[in-house]
Amino acid sequence: MPVQLLKIIEGQSETPLPSHLHKENVKHLQEECDYTNKYIQGIVTLSYPLTKLRDGTDFFKIVVQDSDNLCSQISSINVFIYGKMAEDCAKLIRHGETFIAAGFKVIKLLTDREDDRNDCHLEVSEEAGSTIYIYTKPGTSAASETASVSVAPKYVYTPLNHLKDGTVVNLYGVVKFFKPPYISKGTDFCSIVTLVDQSNVKLTCSLFSGNLDFLPKIYKVGDIVRFHRIKIREYNGQMQGITSGGFASLTFDGTVGTPVVPRTSSRVYTFMDEEHKTVEELRIWAASNISISGPATKLSGVQPMLFFDLTCQLVGKAKVDGSSFLLKVWDGTECPYPTWKVPVEAKDLEGEKVLLHQLKNLAVDILVYDNHVQLAESLKIGSFLRIYSIHAKEASSDNEDVSRMEFHLHGGTCYGRGIGVLPESNPDVKELKEFLESVTLTDSQNMESCSMDIDSTFGNVTDLELHLQRCQQLSVTVLTDHQDLSNTELKTITSSTAPQQYRIRAKLRTYKPQKLHQSVKLHCSKCNSLQEVPDRDDFDFILHGSAGTAPNPELHNTSWYESVTWTTQEQKQREIAIHFVKHDEMLQHPEDTLIMVEGGTLKEIWKLTKRFKCVIPVRSTEDDLELLDLSAPFLLKGNVKYYGCKQCSTPKPMKNLSSISSEQQPSWEPTEIAQVLGIELLQYVFIMKFTLVDETGSLNAYLFDDEKFFQIPASEILTSNFLQQKMQTTMNALCPPGRKLGDLPWLECFIKSYNVRDAMKNQVCYQIFDTTVAEDVV
Repeated sequence: MPVQLLKIIEGQSETPLPSHLHKENVKHLQEECDYTNKYIQGIVTLSYPLTKLRDGTDFFKIVVQDSDNLCSQISSINVFIYGKMAEDCAKLIRHGETFIAAGFKVIKLLTDREDDRNDCHLEVSEEAGSTIYIYTKPGTSAASETASVSVAPKYVYTPLNHLKDGTVVNLYGVVKFFKPPYISKGTDFCSIVTLVDQSNVKLTCSLFSGNLDFLPKIYKVGDIVRFHRIKIREYNGQMQGITSGGFASLTFDGTVGTPVVPRTSSRVYTFMDEEHKTVEELRIWAASNISISGPATKLSGVQPMLFFDLTCQLVGKAKVDGSSFLLKVWDGTECPYPTWKVPVEAKDLEGEKVLLHQLKNLAVDILVYDNHVQLAESLKIGSFLRIYSIHAKEASSDNEDVSRMEFHLHGGTCYGRGIGVLPESNPDVKELKEFLESVTLTDSQNMESCSMDIDSTFGNVTDLELHLQRCQQLSVTVLTDHQDLSNTELKTITSSTAPQQYRIRAKLRTYKPQKLHQSVKLHCSKCNSLQEVPDRDDFDFILHGSAGTAPNPELHNTSWYESVTWTTQEQKQREIAIHFVKHDEMLQHPEDTLIMVEGGTLKEIWKLTKRFKCVIPVRSTEDDLELLDLSAPFLLKGNVKYYGCKQCSTPKPMKNLSSISSEQQPSWEPTEIAQVLGIELLQYVFIMKFTLVDETGSLNAYLFDDEKFFQIPASEILTSNFLQQKMQTTMNALCPPGRKLGDLPWLECFIKSYNVRDAMKNQVCYQIFDTTVAEDVV
C-alpha cells in the first residue's frame, strides 16, 4: 500500500519500517542519486490544497522539516506528491504529523530560493515506486486533529525593535495599516500589513499565499496579530517582513474587554496562557497609543467627496463590463442624497427581485473596478462585507438637473482599498444583523409591478458608456502637482504649438528601451550632455594603469590625513597606499571616514567601500595627490560610483578636501566633495521613450527622471538585482505584456511640449514631468 498509517505506542512505531530502508538527512540530498532504499523523516509544517495539473493528474504539495533538525530553515524541504498518492495524502496529512517518504526522486532547483529552504525538492508518486508512511497515535483518525508525536513547542517572540536582517522570527504586533488580500501580479494572494508594538517601531509585512485562507484574517486597524516564521529583511534602512516556509498567523480583536479568541483557518495551533496576557497588554497599549478609527461610516452619514469603510450586506450583483462590477448593498440606513442607479440589464442582475424592490430606497449601488472584480464576482448574495475606502462623489448626467451620489471602489490597493468578507461570528456582523432585522421594509407589491419597476430601473443602458467613462478606475500613475489642470486629448496636443503644459489620460502602448538597465544614463546639468554609464571593465583598466605608478612617500602622513602602505605578495608586486582623512587631527570610525587609495584593484576598492564611508581612487604626482582620469569614478560611496563631466570639470588638488575635514561634522556628501575638487557632478537619470495613446491619437513622450517617477534611485539600480526586479514589475504593471490595447491600464500624466531646432527643421517633442507611479503599483 503506497500510503500507510503507522500507530505510535509509548513513543515507538507499532509496525517497524522495512529493514532495507535507511534514513537520509535532508541536508545531504543530491540530484541523480538512487533513493530507492532510503527515506527521509520530518514534521509537516505546511500543506497546500489538492489541485490538478493540466493533464488531470492530482497534485499535492507539503513542506517537511527534518525531524533531526527542527531549528534550521535549510533542513526543511518541499515535497511534491502526484496521482493517487496525492489524493490519499490530502485526506490523511495534518500539520504537525510525522511524515516519511521512501523511494523518492530529488530535483535540484535552478534559481536561488527566497525562503532559505533546501535548494532541492522531492517528487513522490506510485508510478516511481514511492511509499509514504504517516505516524498517528492510538485512537486518532485521518479526520482528527493533528496526530503529531512532538510536544507543543514553546515559542520565543521578538519585539519589533530587536529584528535583524536575514532572520526568521515569531512576533506579535498591532495592525496600524493593512490592505485586504488581493491577487498579486502572479497567481498568489497578497496582503500588506503594517505592525507596531510597545517599542513604537514599525514593521511592514508583505504576505503571500496561494490559498486565501492562509493569510491573516484582519478586519480593522487595531486588530492584533501573531506571526510565526516570518522572514525579516532590510531595505533602504527599514526592516520588512515577508512570508517564509511554514508561515502561520493568528488574529485577535484589538478591543479592550472583548474575548481573546483567535481568528485562523488552521485547525492546529498552540496558544499558551502567557500569550493571553500578551494580547491583553497590546490591547491596553494600543488603546492609548494608536489612532483607531471608530465604527465604520453608515450610509446615513455619507457626505460628498468622502472616502469611507462600510460594513454591509450584499443583496444584488451584476457584471457591467470587463473592468467593472456592480454590488448592491445595504446597512439598514438611508443615504441622505439621491443615489445613482447603475444601468444594467434586469436579466444580468443576481438577487431576489422582491427584496431588491423592497430595498430600492435603502440599497445603494457600488461600482468596483479592475483588481477587485474577480473577488466581487465570487461573493455570495446575503454575505456580510466590509468594503474599504469607498469613494462617495456627487455627479449629474447631461440630461439631469439633480445631482446624485455615486459610490466607487477604484482599482488598486492604495489606502487599503479592498473587499473583506466577514464571518457571521464577527461582532460587527452580529450587531448589523440585529439592526437589519429591526428595519421595517415596505410591503412587497405584486410580482408584475415589481418586475416592471426593476426593468425600468435597470433596463436603460444607453448612458452606460458615459457613466463608465466618467468614473473610470484610478490610473496606475499619480500627479504630484498642477491638480487644477484638466485633461487634454492627444489629438489636440499634437496639433498645438509649443511650448505648453498638459494634463493627459492615456495608455502606454509600448516603451523603449525594453532592456530596462539600458535606460540609465549620466547627465550633466551644466552642458546638458548625456553619456552612457561606463562599465566595470573601463574602471578596472584605468586602475591597472595607475597601479604602475608607485606611491610618492613624500606625500604620506600630512596634517589632514594619515597613510598606510604595503606591498602585495603576488608575482607582479604592487605597492598600495591608503590615506585616512582625519577630523580635528584624529582618525574617525571607519563608517565616518573618507579614504584615498593608490594602487588598488577594482575588487580591493569594492571591499573598502563596504568598510568606509567614502573611497576616492587617486595617484601620486610630485606635489600632491590627484584624481584619476575622469572616465573613472572620482568617488565611491556604498554601491554607487560618482562620475564627473570631462567637459565641464576643472579638477583641483586633493588638499582642498581638508576644508571639509575641518568642518564641525563633516558630511562627506558627494555634491560637496565634487564642489571642492572642481568636479561637475554627473547625475544618474532614467531616459525612456513612452508611446502613449488615447481615443483620439498617439504621441511619443520622453521620461527624463532621477527617481521621482519610479520611486527608485537611478544611481542604485545598476548594482541592485532587487531594484531591477522592482522596476521590471512596475513596467509590467504600466504596460502589461500580451494585453490588448483596450485592456491596458490608464496613466494620468503631465507632459510639456518643447521645440528642438537644428539647421534643417524644427521638431516638437514631449516630456513627462511631475508624475509618479501609484503607491500600490510600486
